[in-house]
Amino acid sequence: MPEAAIETGHGLVIFAKNKKRVSAFYRATLGLTATEETPSHDLLHGIGIELVIHAIPRKYAADIQISKPPQVREDTPFKPAFLVPDLEAVRTAAKATGGFLKPLDAAWHIRGNVVLDGWDPEGNVVQFKQSADHGR
Repeated sequence: MPEAAIETGHGLVIFAKNKKRVSAFYRATLGLTATEETPSHDLLHGIGIELVIHAIPRKYAADIQISKPPQVREDTPFKPAFLVPDLEAVRTAAKATGGFLKPLDAAWHIRGNVVLDGWDPEGNVVQFKQSADHGR
């Protein structure tokens, strides 16, 4: 009997040198659940979103150097943005999993949200948005 489909609205594939570490970052910062974990990829789900953290094949990954802290990859044409309930919870989760979230004084406000950029453990820039009404 086939597995029940998990309804998702949007998805994103993220290629990672260290799949386990990058997967832990997105699970913690976005509260996602792994519904599949294989050597090649982790399939993460949340309400309306599906992320695939895909391991970069070893023959290519060997040539990729990730510094500590990672060099931020700001020269990419894509920056995923995620609505989260609490930016401070994201900050704590990002720090615990090797990522980073900019300080609150770097935030900007747009369309009723407080917005901050950060990055995952491999330096991929990620934007997190919290409702400006949070905590009221």
